[in-house]
Amino acid sequence: MNNKTYYTLVSVIFFTIAFGHALRLLNEWEAVIAGVVIPLWASLAAVAIAGYLGVRGWQLANKHR
Repeated sequence: MNNKTYYTLVSVIFFTIAFGHALRLLNEWEAVIAGVVIPLWASLAAVAIAGYLGVRGWQLANKHR
């Protein structure tokens, strides 16, 4: 696997994660892990972090043409 393929794949994965958390925020879905309710602000942080990592991966993929 070359660098461009790797960075593109990682970007798609992070964008998918960010999209899922954004859906959770917009629909106010409850998330429970091992009986603990995860607050919505955790998804806000996840959207920011995963979105940033997705953008950076995409930039690196385009840099390695």
